[in-house]
Amino acid sequence: MAIETELANFAIQQVIGYPSLASFIATRNILYLQSELAELEARQDAYDKEDVKGSMTDKKSRMKLVKEIQETMKEYREAIFFEINLLALDGPPPRTLTAFRNEFNNVKASGPKRGYPTLRGRSRKVYDDPDDLIVLAPQQEEDRLTKFLRQYFAILFTTQRTDSPLTYFSETRLRVAVAIINMVIAAALLFGAILNLYWVTNNDKRLGLIAGYTVAFATCVGLLTNAKRSEVFTSCAAYAAVFGVFVSGNLGALS
Repeated sequence: MAIETELANFAIQQVIGYPSLASFIATRNILYLQSELAELEARQDAYDKEDVKGSMTDKKSRMKLVKEIQETMKEYREAIFFEINLLALDGPPPRTLTAFRNEFNNVKASGPKRGYPTLRGRSRKVYDDPDDLIVLAPQQEEDRLTKFLRQYFAILFTTQRTDSPLTYFSETRLRVAVAIINMVIAAALLFGAILNLYWVTNNDKRLGLIAGYTVAFATCVGLLTNAKRSEVFTSCAAYAAVFGVFVSGNLGALS
């Protein structure tokens, strides 16, 4: 009875080993190679101890061990470098991943939300984990305005071809739209501020306008671009310097 009670309270624990160290096959493969190298190193150390004693027997097995070390070391280093290069690749953007999954699961825009996977068996879940996926074409770093237009106004930049069921997204039209919006905002913040400063003669109001436009400029640069903090500070300093020259110059005195 006591034995049955102990067995009932016995908690099943995960086996300690490679499964607890590696969650991915590639990592487990590297661990296997490390263990092989450790075993080969131990065998080499044993031969070295025999060499110290002066017994140089079984030279053929020693050369065989050297070949095994060279091959395993090469395979180990290649696996590490391949894994490093693979991890450096970017994963698919959320929008691209959603479109691919809809195509893979045969989900149509006008049909039911749940379709059927194109592949069967274990391959039906091969694309479920986004951390296992990469993009073959390198992704260009996009600013926040481009991401915003791509996410919420994608219909303005898509083209439906008659010879294909796929919808094509025009990157050229998107870049043109982003460039136009940036130019309009830059012109509005610069010439709009100059016009306001030209017609306002009160110094306190001018300082308030300069502060307000500088904050608006910094906000636009920070939200609409991928500028670093140092670049934001530099651009804001140059932007405020233009106002300083304008206010202290003769053009401001004409009002």
